[in-house]
Amino acid sequence: MSTPPPPFAPDAGTIDAFERDGYAVIRNAITPALGDRLLTAAEKLLGSDITQGRDRGGDGKDGFRGCLNLDPAFLPLLANPAVLPTVVQLLSPNIHLLSAHLIALPSGPPRTIRIPGRHGWHRDMYGVTADLGFPHTPRMAIKAAHYLTPVTPDCGLTMFLPGSHRLPEEPVVPAGAIDPPGAVTPHISVTGTDAVLFENRTWHTGGINLSGRPRIALMLQYGYRWLHPVDDPATDLRKDPALTPSEQQLLGLPDRHPDGSLAKGSGAAPIRSWWESGPWASTSAQKRW
Repeated sequence: MSTPPPPFAPDAGTIDAFERDGYAVIRNAITPALGDRLLTAAEKLLGSDITQGRDRGGDGKDGFRGCLNLDPAFLPLLANPAVLPTVVQLLSPNIHLLSAHLIALPSGPPRTIRIPGRHGWHRDMYGVTADLGFPHTPRMAIKAAHYLTPVTPDCGLTMFLPGSHRLPEEPVVPAGAIDPPGAVTPHISVTGTDAVLFENRTWHTGGINLSGRPRIALMLQYGYRWLHPVDDPATDLRKDPALTPSEQQLLGLPDRHPDGSLAKGSGAAPIRSWWESGPWASTSAQKRW
């Protein structure tokens, strides 16, 4: 088993932006070389006839849920030391991976989604708001979005409504429009090396891709360990001896002693230990856990 890489200290400005807007950009979250490898793996998967986890949707979207189970090339993103510490500070060490979603948004004018009357704006984990109501919906999960194809003004990046994670009701999209007032597209590097973090309560939608090629994104969603993952269990992948303890936790390490008996909370021990070993791990940063 390898030694986990040292984590990057969460940037205070990024944390403040996330708390204010419900989303934030992490600069240089991956290298250009890693981005190229991820894009190669994504295009290979999208061009295959694999049906496991296949996720095709409106307006010609294609993709996969659980892509970590389908190609190990995506594993470097699982416990990315440039991203994971920020996610941990915003949630806690008691997290695992809920979904690794590969999305290919086709190029061309929208036909059925992103049109007046069907604008496409939504929250993730919509069932939570339906069950608990807007005032009682908590922050439960955070997605890290990586855009693997060239980032251009017309490629259809995900759009966000800043501050919408605190709205007491659904935002209003004016009649005949497809976006609520104040909607923005985040400014990220043209190299695709930045990651965009956003939480489950933040209203967002896919932009309109007119770039002439599919916009390919990889979105990893992290949430509390008491939430059920969307993806199929990664039981075989978790047995890989090269995985770090933190990666094993994110893939669903159970609360067990070596003999199989119950050890409450032990499944969160790897990331908690990793986090608490960081030089920034002040008492104030951990009070709410």
